[in-house]
Amino acid sequence: MDQTTPASSPMANAADKAASISDAGPAAPTTGTPAFSPLYQQIKGLILQSLQAGEWKPGDLIPSELELAGRFRVSQGTVRKAIDELSADNLLVRRQGKGTFVATHSEQQVQYRFLRLEPDSGNRASQGPAERQILDCRRLRAPAEVARMLGLRSGEPVFEVRRVLSFQGVPTILEDLWLPGDPFKGLSSETLANHQGAMYALFESQFGVRMVRANEKLKAVAADAESAQTLGVAPGFPLLSVERVAYTYNDTPMEYRRGLYRTDHHHYHNELS
Repeated sequence: MDQTTPASSPMANAADKAASISDAGPAAPTTGTPAFSPLYQQIKGLILQSLQAGEWKPGDLIPSELELAGRFRVSQGTVRKAIDELSADNLLVRRQGKGTFVATHSEQQVQYRFLRLEPDSGNRASQGPAERQILDCRRLRAPAEVARMLGLRSGEPVFEVRRVLSFQGVPTILEDLWLPGDPFKGLSSETLANHQGAMYALFESQFGVRMVRANEKLKAVAADAESAQTLGVAPGFPLLSVERVAYTYNDTPMEYRRGLYRTDHHHYHNELS
């Protein structure tokens, strides 16, 4: 299997790194880098660097496999394997006869990839899109727990957003979101309310922030008086608590979210492989 030393220099040196990669065989290890990685993984890393640097933005057509093979001086098969993994990660989307595009949360197949709530009867398409109500959007100093989850210092500016998602007129999800202040400067209730698509699509188009992965923690809780009133249930009603940290490229946390889900007509669905 072709191997060489892992790519680790900045984006400005990508051409130099590409020139050092060859399908001919393994390269000599560099001092301080004892680990090796498959060649296609290094090409995947270089493509990720271009995505992170904004060379190709969400929705953009990326160069063909042949062009990328020439750019990185590797075989087309190596590039194809890297793109296959990035497509499996929902970072790229192949379109038959058109090429490979940077995935965007505006696309139907990925816009709800982080929302795992499914109706007990029918499917998401049959229940229609979620109706969104923004209850609050304000800028404040990050509480200690929020700062820790977002990798900030306590007291740094964040935006807090509270909203309700309803399906077929039934309030189903109550969410609180915290976003770092600097990347989301200018965020407002009006901006959120006027956007018709997925919230992550808004983050991409207006703030240049793309969420690429998320970690979630689930537990069962009882509705307190406030959440019960908002969701139209009795105090003590069983709810599913979902805490999420969403990351952009380079594993940078960009959102901390707490959601309370009604599951009397829905269930949480996750596909494991």
